[in-house]
Amino acid sequence: MPDSPSSSSLLTVVIAFGANVVVAVAKTIAAVLTGSASMVAEAAHSWADAGNEVFLLQAERSASRPRDSAHPGGYGREAYVWSLFAAVGLFTAGAVVSITHGVSELGATDRGADYAVAYVVLAVSFVFEGFSFVQSYRQARRGADERSIGTLSHVFRTSNPTLRAVFFEDAAALIGLLIAFLGLLLHELTGNAVYDALGSILVGVLLAVVALVLIDRNRRFLLGEQGSDQATQAVLAALLAHPEVETVTYLHLEYVGPERIYVVAAVDLVGNDRESDVAADLVAIGGALEADPHVAEAILTLSRPGATPLVPH
Repeated sequence: MPDSPSSSSLLTVVIAFGANVVVAVAKTIAAVLTGSASMVAEAAHSWADAGNEVFLLQAERSASRPRDSAHPGGYGREAYVWSLFAAVGLFTAGAVVSITHGVSELGATDRGADYAVAYVVLAVSFVFEGFSFVQSYRQARRGADERSIGTLSHVFRTSNPTLRAVFFEDAAALIGLLIAFLGLLLHELTGNAVYDALGSILVGVLLAVVALVLIDRNRRFLLGEQGSDQATQAVLAALLAHPEVETVTYLHLEYVGPERIYVVAAVDLVGNDRESDVAADLVAIGGALEADPHVAEAILTLSRPGATPLVPH
């Protein structure tokens, strides 16, 4: 079926939230003490990430609600709504603030501040962010191994927006720390504050790229992302395994939430049963598919005469 159940997603978000709060406080103190534009950008980055984790926690909570009469397809797509809010927040509170502050500091003069505290904060932050990234990487790697694809490819394609957001935000945090370090170091070595300002701008550009990628992926899933080929083949095999099913001529899979799909299929049944028996068989086969926790709903109908059967590959 689609992605494996992400039971560790909540833990991944909680770890990321805790790391970001601690790091954000430390970066803010360092930014105040040094006046560094790069540290201001990093502080804004971490506060934005911490705020985004709140949205992601809400995404996990909302998407797990069972379907009801008002939402027969379930609440899974709400995860993409909250994840979209988080991505927009990263863009506005992280990217825009960092770029704007960096641009305003381009003409600043060297303040001659002692950046030792900034270096210490960056080093400690790298440890915290690295721990959070390892957690999200392990979760992504497990899913990638199950699907026999690359880890980065899985992160891009997974229907789990929480995993994707935490993975990219943690990766961006580590890269941002390196950019800030280089900006501070070049500033200190040359006495030219433009390097510090450029560090802030580059951090902002990095966050903007990550935010736009996340916005686009959530937009696609909200519009209705088609199920992967691997998931399609798994559902096709499950249908053909039923003794009542002779052929499958149409199969459509669409994600309706993290690791949840909606299935529409046209099948040709064995024999020539009465219409009432056929209806009962279709309902029974659909119910068997829905027994899988990945399948939100399965709708089956009869194939039209002469339709070409689908062949597993």
